[in-house]
Amino acid sequence: MEDGSESKLWSVLRKVFGSRCESPLEEIIMEAKEDGELKSEEVLMLLNVLRLSQKQAIEIMVPRTDLVCCEVDESMKEVARMIIESGHSRIPVYHENRDHMVGLVHAKDLLKYFLDEDNDASLTNIMRPPYFIPETKNIKDVLLEFQTKKIHMAIILDEYGGTSGVVTLEDVLEEIVGEIEDEYDPPKPQEIQVQQDGSYYVSGRTSLDELQDELGIEIHSEQVETIGGYVCHIAGKVPQKEEEFSDGRFRFTVREADAKHIQWLVITPVHMISIDEADR
Repeated sequence: MEDGSESKLWSVLRKVFGSRCESPLEEIIMEAKEDGELKSEEVLMLLNVLRLSQKQAIEIMVPRTDLVCCEVDESMKEVARMIIESGHSRIPVYHENRDHMVGLVHAKDLLKYFLDEDNDASLTNIMRPPYFIPETKNIKDVLLEFQTKKIHMAIILDEYGGTSGVVTLEDVLEEIVGEIEDEYDPPKPQEIQVQQDGSYYVSGRTSLDELQDELGIEIHSEQVETIGGYVCHIAGKVPQKEEEFSDGRFRFTVREADAKHIQWLVITPVHMISIDEADR
């Protein structure tokens, strides 16, 4: 943060959470932004915190089909290989099938095993008990339970008791601050790229203010702060890859998306589309 911005942020936080004003908290935050007390990224974080209770675990989880997990009778060396290749520090352990999760194995517990040459422990000796939550648990409560129980991962169960997926502390924090990259993540391209045809290849996380500052594109919305959120608002859902939408001035083509967010999209001014079609 720039000098003084941190004290401004805490000043607004005290105003927001200590206010008895009848106005919605989100309105107070937006007013603080308009008054210059908050930067766009600070507004995003505050709004995301307020909206945690509106999202359920199922919306941010890693689905069972994408889980990196191991069988309880797997060898220690094989589990270590899985952890190294995946870059995960914790992986779930199951018995017979993924609907019967019996524990979690931590990389640091495996390290202790390999440091002791005389240790003949099995996976069951070092794994930790799993923590289960329902799909419908809201993210705010998940975060509070992670804090009080001092855990970093929960296994999400569907209505029949089967494994639906997992949610980690990082997943929850990313709902507040945006994507958290680590040394295992591949390098990300620039968030705004001007294409040869005059269109723009843009990250869904790019704020509307940044679009205006960088490209002169003015898109105003009282509901959302990012271009990905804006397109989702137009669509009324999280669009799938290659879906297209227009607000009358721009065409938005989704290039990459998951179940939760638009990751990358192309913005094309409508007047450019008309010119291109006329040249054909």
